[in-house]
Amino acid sequence: MRFPRHLATTLFNTPLAMQQDGTALALQLLEQSVLRGDGGAGIDIDAGDPWSTQRAPVDDRAPYEIICGVAVIPVQGVLIQRLGWLWHIGQYFGVSGYDKIRFQLLHALSNPNVDAIVFDIDSPGGDVAGCFDLVDTIFGARGIKPIAAILGECAYSAAYAVASAVDPGRLWVPRTGGTGSVGVIYIHLSVADWLAKTGIAPTLVTKGALKGEGSDLIALSDEARARIQRDVDKAGLLFDQTVARNRGLSVRDVAGTEAGVFTGADGVDIGFADAVAAPDAAFRALLAQL
Repeated sequence: MRFPRHLATTLFNTPLAMQQDGTALALQLLEQSVLRGDGGAGIDIDAGDPWSTQRAPVDDRAPYEIICGVAVIPVQGVLIQRLGWLWHIGQYFGVSGYDKIRFQLLHALSNPNVDAIVFDIDSPGGDVAGCFDLVDTIFGARGIKPIAAILGECAYSAAYAVASAVDPGRLWVPRTGGTGSVGVIYIHLSVADWLAKTGIAPTLVTKGALKGEGSDLIALSDEARARIQRDVDKAGLLFDQTVARNRGLSVRDVAGTEAGVFTGADGVDIGFADAVAAPDAAFRALLAQL
């Protein structure tokens, strides 16, 4: 199976809420789907791939696993706005979709077999598009049923935005796990030099001076960079405000982290997590709370 080209290319030339280390995965996905000379190869799935593991739900009608009355919703890998036809197999490629997470959340909220909801998170983040709408939905669901986040390891950037929206006192991080990276990054990918070396000189014929600005076919101008920076700053402010609201922190304190990441107890100290615990211990703690 091959990673779809359109999903790989959406990771570039658009604002991302992604921890910087996650961009290496984005580049790998791009290389696998677009740049290889065999016509666009991909990631072959075999039985040994950790993303191929599936757990059957207790409730056959539920699109998630239910353990002791708790719906477990995975938030893993790179986060994208829409899964599309990858709805049932996104985990094979290491991606999760905000659209599916929202569907699972809304289903669990209305499912009489579900007493509580936990997000099982291990992700470097992903798309800005769709992220904060999902986060607002989670935040708005507080009080309907208990909602928690248990980090399998890390919740960075967009994934941390999701984690921050759960109930106060119900965000657990393991000792070696991480929280934070509250910031926005824009990766402008230009193929202008490569095209020039191959003798190809693209010309953009547009109506409107800004039409085509930021295209990967041309080098990024100083003016375009400044406009992109303004968009990134706006998204970053929204991120800071959202996390501050969710975690009961000041916007100034959140912005003051400068998109830094915090390991284990350091995340608790700064207010980004509530307790340090391995995932199994965190789940038992949640059951004790319930």
